[in-house]
Amino acid sequence: MEHVEMLVAAGTPLPPIMVHRPTTRVIDGMHRLRAAMLLGHKTIAVRFFDGTEEDAFVLAVKSNITHGLPLSAADRRRAAERIITTHPRWSDRMIASVVGTSAKTVAEIRRNADVGAAGELTRIGRDGRVRPIDVSEGRRLAHDMIVSDPSLSLRQVARAAGISPETVRDVRNRVLRGEDPVPRPRPRTPGERGTGDRSACRQADLPGRASAECEAKTPPAVVVKRLRADPALRLNENGRDLLRLLNIHTVRSEDWTRIIDSVPPHRMETVAQLARSCAEKWFEIASRIEQNASNMA
Repeated sequence: MEHVEMLVAAGTPLPPIMVHRPTTRVIDGMHRLRAAMLLGHKTIAVRFFDGTEEDAFVLAVKSNITHGLPLSAADRRRAAERIITTHPRWSDRMIASVVGTSAKTVAEIRRNADVGAAGELTRIGRDGRVRPIDVSEGRRLAHDMIVSDPSLSLRQVARAAGISPETVRDVRNRVLRGEDPVPRPRPRTPGERGTGDRSACRQADLPGRASAECEAKTPPAVVVKRLRADPALRLNENGRDLLRLLNIHTVRSEDWTRIIDSVPPHRMETVAQLARSCAEKWFEIASRIEQNASNMA
């Protein structure tokens, strides 16, 4: 209701809501609809969508990612699970671009859900092109073509082998080095983490309290970098404002020393008071965020 009241108070014309014509279900714009009702409006501008219910759900998720109230990590994960079931031929990157998460997270969800037809060889990418899931055969075919006719262009080989030109470039470089066209997984040394465990703190994989405790042990600059990658923050104006403010405080210790040393003597007391005031404000913000977190638990 806070968001609805904010829309009412804005007093500016709002974009049309989006409605699934076959079911008359609101796809995008429930807050705008409620705001119009509170204002006593009898009608509201609408854009109709005539696709399937499955595609309507995809559109609803994508709309909420790009504007409006951001979806939580749990919401995005549940959306990915549903879209993997309804659109199993979509690539991990395609689904990730819709729900606002990483392709690795989608791949993990897909593995756990065990979704996909047996013998499935291809998936549809973000650009609408169909690509093989396993490019091993495409790499071997590209290898044979390059060896038999080195004058072929990357795009010619890519079209014939069903792989990307960049993959063909890698195969060609491997041919020149006398290597196998299909890269072999590098064996792990004892105690080495996998690439998925590159960081002990991955917010998407940990419950809230465990994630917070783990992030607290991580350098602030690294944490802010992770936050900048979170679509729930970077895809809305308030989130971007927060990221900009947090980024200011990721200055290195030596830079802070340089900044402190540059304060002129006649302004030291004033700057110290302002710094203390800023610290108190951040403490208040931290307390309110923790209170919100406990209310949601």
